Amino acid sequence: MMTVWSLYRYTNTWVCSWMKGWTGWPTLILWAENKVEETFKEKRMECQNGSAGLNGDPTMMDKRLGKATVLQKEVGLLSAICLIVGTMIGSGIFISPKGVLLNSGAVGSCLLIWTACGVLAMLGALCYTELGTMIPNSGGEHSYLMEAFGSPVAYLYSWTSVMVSKPSGVAIITLSFAEYASTPFYPECSPPVIVTKCLAAAAIVFIVTINCFSVKLANYVQNIFTAAKLFLIVIIVGAGIVFLVEGKTENLSNAFDAKSMSVGGIGLAFYSGLWAYDGWNQVNFITEELKNPFRNMPLAILIGIPFVTMCYVMVNLAYFTVMTPNELLMSPAVALTFGDRVLYPMSWIVPLFVVFSTFGAANGTCFTSGRLAYVCGREGHMVEILSFISLRRLTPSPALMFNGFLAILYIIPADINTLINYFSFAQWLFYGLTILSLIVMRFTRKELKRPVKVPIIIAVLMVLISCFLVLAPIIDNPAIEFLYCAIFILSGLLLYYPFVYLKVEWACRLMRPITIYLQLLMEVVPPEKCE
Repeated sequence: MMTVWSLYRYTNTWVCSWMKGWTGWPTLILWAENKVEETFKEKRMECQNGSAGLNGDPTMMDKRLGKATVLQKEVGLLSAICLIVGTMIGSGIFISPKGVLLNSGAVGSCLLIWTACGVLAMLGALCYTELGTMIPNSGGEHSYLMEAFGSPVAYLYSWTSVMVSKPSGVAIITLSFAEYASTPFYPECSPPVIVTKCLAAAAIVFIVTINCFSVKLANYVQNIFTAAKLFLIVIIVGAGIVFLVEGKTENLSNAFDAKSMSVGGIGLAFYSGLWAYDGWNQVNFITEELKNPFRNMPLAILIGIPFVTMCYVMVNLAYFTVMTPNELLMSPAVALTFGDRVLYPMSWIVPLFVVFSTFGAANGTCFTSGRLAYVCGREGHMVEILSFISLRRLTPSPALMFNGFLAILYIIPADINTLINYFSFAQWLFYGLTILSLIVMRFTRKELKRPVKVPIIIAVLMVLISCFLVLAPIIDNPAIEFLYCAIFILSGLLLYYPFVYLKVEWACRLMRPITIYLQLLMEVVPPEKCE
């Protein structure tokens, strides 16, 4: 690692050159480029000599020398399944699954919508499987929109997702983690807001550190915490089955007696359910790191999503064996209420495993969000430094750090849930455009190989459903916040034209020394171009 004195020396030279004005930049850039070349030549020599982090271990040296400086294929089938399951099952099903019940109005309708949301997630994932095996690039929607509609549409997606959707998702999950982790220390009141926010920020820093350190370590963490949350689901479902066998079915009688639902209400109910299912497309963000993607991607989706659907329906069924619909709507944390009534005096198990569940979901979301930022940097849609990877760890550490930094910023506002709710329509807008790209490329890119090919009627159905999910809440409740979100998305074009399309010279000159300095600071390099 660089010493404090080296950091001071580099910073001092950079600042002095800056103060000299534009005329000092060529000298600075020449010095920095030479320094980069010297530094990374030394690092590679250290790797060859078995030192500088390898501790002279010949086994580690042989492994390192056999790898190109690119992201490695280290995600197997089990890790891919755990990534899907662990990211989809976060805090929502344990804390507040009442959004579906509130907008559906009846137990039967609620269970049907949970099932239908699982079917929709499965159909969407099948469409993404065809896209992922046809275009085996990481980055998910960004890669497919780029191929079908070109750079401007892909940039709008990257602008919205990298800057808002992905980091705010990490923020809301870690805030749930922090609230449940801090509650035992404040038994007589709610934890102070400053405590939960600081704990959430610390969790983000810790998760980013894990992901920057090693891909394998991040996968191990994901697998372990996925197993922990499944243990809690087994406990809840098992207790529900026991109550059903004992005949506690009062809340399930007349399951479809309810008020009439509006079109907007149905859309909002599906929004709440699909928010809990979000994560079905996570494997598409790491295609380049997936072992045998043409086999493991379809298998992970066909195993993971039906399993999560079964878990969600069974958990909700277990809730209704213990609580009436009104009690469920009034409960601030449904799983805690369930635990107090069923598991006492062992009810402390529930908040403990909710903490594990939210931490695992945050880790998975951070893992894939970093890959999206990395691909966007590689395609020139974000700053170049985001496309660099660690020379020692072979992880996209700049992209991971950037995503973590934005997530910490989103923790600061008072109400992040409003941000999430109003950007949900944008998420399904891009889902619909991505599945539409599958239809478009059936006609425009017939030469591409399609190891998995779904019936086109499924893609058409998913596009229509996406249109409904985008338009129904806006028509039912035309809030001004939806307009603000649309303006934010389109404002990306104001940055795209000068900085991406035209590549204005002054911006390139400004970013070049900053990129070189950050490259020295973080010891990152551009990925090697290899097949």
